[in-house]
Amino acid sequence: MRKIVALILFLTSFSIFSQEDILANYDKREVYIPMRDGTKLFTAIYSPKDISSSKKYPILMQRTCYSIAPYGEDKYKKILGPNTFLQKDKYIFVYQDVRGRYMSEGTFTNMTPQVEHKTKKDVDESTDTFDTIDWLIKNVKNNNGKVGQYGTSYPGFYTAVGTLANHPALVASSPQAPISDFFFDDFHHNGAFIMGYFKTFPVFGVQKTKPENKAWYSDQSIKTISRDGSIFYKEIGTLKEAVNSYYKDNFFMQEIVTHPNYDEFWKSRNLLPHLKGIDHAVMTVGGWYDAEDLTGPLNIYKTIEKNNPKAKNTIVMGPFSHGGWSREAGKHYHNDIYFGDSIATFYQKNMEYKFFNHYLKEKSKDAVELPEAYMFDTGNKEWKTFQNWPPKESTKLNFYLSSNGKLETQKSGSSNFSEYYSDPNNPVPSSINYAEYNGFTPRNYMSEDQRFALSRPDVVTFTTDYLTEDITLAGEIMAKLKIASTATDADFIVKIIDIYPSDEPQNKDKPNVLCANYHQMVRSEVMPTRFRNSFEKPEALTPNATTEVSFRLQDILHTFKKGHKIQIQVQSTWYPLIAVNPQKFLENPYLVEKQDYTKAFIKIFEESHLEVEILK
Repeated sequence: MRKIVALILFLTSFSIFSQEDILANYDKREVYIPMRDGTKLFTAIYSPKDISSSKKYPILMQRTCYSIAPYGEDKYKKILGPNTFLQKDKYIFVYQDVRGRYMSEGTFTNMTPQVEHKTKKDVDESTDTFDTIDWLIKNVKNNNGKVGQYGTSYPGFYTAVGTLANHPALVASSPQAPISDFFFDDFHHNGAFIMGYFKTFPVFGVQKTKPENKAWYSDQSIKTISRDGSIFYKEIGTLKEAVNSYYKDNFFMQEIVTHPNYDEFWKSRNLLPHLKGIDHAVMTVGGWYDAEDLTGPLNIYKTIEKNNPKAKNTIVMGPFSHGGWSREAGKHYHNDIYFGDSIATFYQKNMEYKFFNHYLKEKSKDAVELPEAYMFDTGNKEWKTFQNWPPKESTKLNFYLSSNGKLETQKSGSSNFSEYYSDPNNPVPSSINYAEYNGFTPRNYMSEDQRFALSRPDVVTFTTDYLTEDITLAGEIMAKLKIASTATDADFIVKIIDIYPSDEPQNKDKPNVLCANYHQMVRSEVMPTRFRNSFEKPEALTPNATTEVSFRLQDILHTFKKGHKIQIQVQSTWYPLIAVNPQKFLENPYLVEKQDYTKAFIKIFEESHLEVEILK
């Protein structure tokens, strides 16, 4: 208890000190910056007090849909920039409300589609970024002519799309936990709806009618009914009933409901095809345990790497949940798992500070001395550096799902199978951390102990023997399943689990967590069979017909240590994280009725396997 109190006092005093530092060293002004179509975006500018013609500073900006509060030229943020090291080093820090949000003019669009820029009326986030930079360079006195941008989560998307501004002053961009494609990030995984995000929709689906300096949508937020958040999801009914009860007038939810497949609405919001012509420095940042945006950082980095040979391209992936690198927690945990001390500070000093300082204050034409990939091994619990990601030196290995419950590296050649009975009326829980169901989005499940699922008859497991040597998975993962179901639709959830030894010592910081035989989830993903051949044109399963279902799990860097086991769990429900698949093919699963729920026997044939990349 003393340690907790001491930490709270430290953080409180640090925050006060930080704000006093800002008041002593920065001036603030607020302006409306006009875009090419006449729309004005509200912007706050914090300039160092000692700025002058002989002491110029670069601009470091963030564009956001989440408010640039506090509003008022006499009211200051508690921390400026992405970290205090940059704040103390002094930059011109700029914050902007994007179109349709808070004090800015215009209409808000989720994941604004990129458009062709033929006239001044053709605007998107890249043109708004260009126009903002252009105004700042011309109107903020004594800037040094260089601009950097950063942002985490939705602001990470604005940073990523801002790389397309191609303004000559833009020399460094750091998209952090960026969204890349809403059909695969955040609100969907491979098109499956993330029910665990249900309470977030007031933030993204209510338009404002006037300038706002507070959250105008808060009266539509769902109130907590119990400390046990699972009660809400048990009582909410089908997805159709839930939407009709809470979000009939929520424009974003209605867009999701009316676009169940990967049609032009979603394709236009896919940023990846547009990431071309980027010639400045980009450092994409993500967390291995980011339950919201793990897909985005990996795909944005890889796409920039493929399409932009001139870009100075770097990726950083740490043992963080969503945005965890921006706040120092001392001892760094994700859920029950300890990864080391001061990991966020290490990132901020050795990567983020170094990146922006080099390109904005030193030689922006020369590459900063950072590795191509700065990646954290979540098994060995240490940073690793690579010249490429995925590592070119990795080799492929298959893990086969044997019907005897073994996870084998050799194909059996038999036609045997594992089988389970899946009932949408009794879905497999995605977590037993019931209090977290009340949160904005679930996070801890990404490394949660999976022993609770072992006793479920609708979960099948495949486990290695105790490892006789370390094995490091490094790179991409493909699940290649061969299945059959008695029903016409199904989801498949694949989880990769690190089983600790039976004599694993207790962690003194977590006396109530049984570390012996802990089943730590290290990667997972869902795939609806309706999209097995095409995300654009869903197809029903033929009952009892053998069918192939292949899909990517996100990348991994994890060493399974000698004495541990590797386990794969496969199931077809994962609630409330993923909306329940009725297991009956529907043209629009968002219109599901309770009578559509169909029980099914599901087979996993021994030919099924996970294709992984390993480092030796």
